[in-house]
Amino acid sequence: MKRLLSLALILSLALGLCSFASAEADYSGYTIRIYSNSNSTERTTWLINEAKAAGFTISIDDSTVVTGDTSVIQAANEKKDGDILFGLNETRWGQVVDGTYENLRLLDWTPSWADEVGDYKYDGKAYGLVIQNILMLYRTDELGTNGETLSFEHWADIVDCGYTWYRQGKVGGTTNSNINSSMLYAFVDPESPAGGISIDGWKALWKYCENGVYTGDSYGFDALNRGDVQVSTFYSSSLYGQIDAAADSSANPLKGTLTPENWALVDIADGTYYIAEYLGILDREGRTEEQTEAVKAFAEWFGSAETQAYWAEEFDSYPCNTVAASMIYDEIPPIYTLKNFALSPIEGTDMNYAEYVAHHSSEWTNIMTNLGFYWADAGSAVEEPDWDNLDWATLTQAAAE
Repeated sequence: MKRLLSLALILSLALGLCSFASAEADYSGYTIRIYSNSNSTERTTWLINEAKAAGFTISIDDSTVVTGDTSVIQAANEKKDGDILFGLNETRWGQVVDGTYENLRLLDWTPSWADEVGDYKYDGKAYGLVIQNILMLYRTDELGTNGETLSFEHWADIVDCGYTWYRQGKVGGTTNSNINSSMLYAFVDPESPAGGISIDGWKALWKYCENGVYTGDSYGFDALNRGDVQVSTFYSSSLYGQIDAAADSSANPLKGTLTPENWALVDIADGTYYIAEYLGILDREGRTEEQTEAVKAFAEWFGSAETQAYWAEEFDSYPCNTVAASMIYDEIPPIYTLKNFALSPIEGTDMNYAEYVAHHSSEWTNIMTNLGFYWADAGSAVEEPDWDNLDWATLTQAAAE
């Protein structure tokens, strides 16, 4: 559970990070250009102000300018003016590290806190900041299962659970993609022409869309909180904060954070799909040695235990940095103790599941787009495909404009 903050962190929250985590020198003369999808207005404002207090000048677009991991990575690749890349997830970072994007190369770099982030690192390239995973929740009260426990073998078992569930309303987006990755995990087939997923997997995902409820809410917490559905999905980093404020938007709110009162996690034997948001330094052409030192110093500062503890406390996230986590929690919250299948090896390949997702993600997006998955308006739902007579070689290509 959450602990009383350490004295150092209490002081930092009261006095600002510059009191204990400022840069060794004043690097403010160089404006560090940052690209990130962790860029809500609150986060960007906080980071700009705290970086300034620590001796840095930064430039970062908020979500009114660029939204989502796809847009961020495209902007960084096209503009070629980035110094820092942070956020995203294993799928994107695997692509960046492997050189998928022609204009994005990572500088070799090892911060002093590299050993504090466990397995969440690409050695010498990128290091973990925030851990998230995708959760499946259900109400246990009279608006939910009325006390019945929900246990599944796989995420896709939701389509046969007998309860109403919330489903997303579009193909794209980081959280939406991670939900799809969770749903498709049980159907991995490296020999399948359907993007490395068995046809049964696409049938199950179609059923998830067809019979699910979409109310226009983001990711499903609000629909579950109101009691519109009995089962829903959400991401971990904002869950406890959302439940703390649940009564503000519902007459029948979810209650209890670390000790749930009227909700629970679906017990899924496979586990869940974890992602970590990483931090890396871009090898920007034309940057001087002095400017590169400023960028390295910023990355060292931002990923440090103190700064990440402050970030986690401010934005209700869970840090990869174990020292930072110990400043915030007495013990690991239950939502972060679930089995992680993102790092599970995929038989018949040399990849784990996160790498497998990265390898096939564009094909999956093309399949869902071409076949019409995730209609937002029930009135515009398309007819279920004739699964036995599909041209998968065409469907795995981008939709024609």
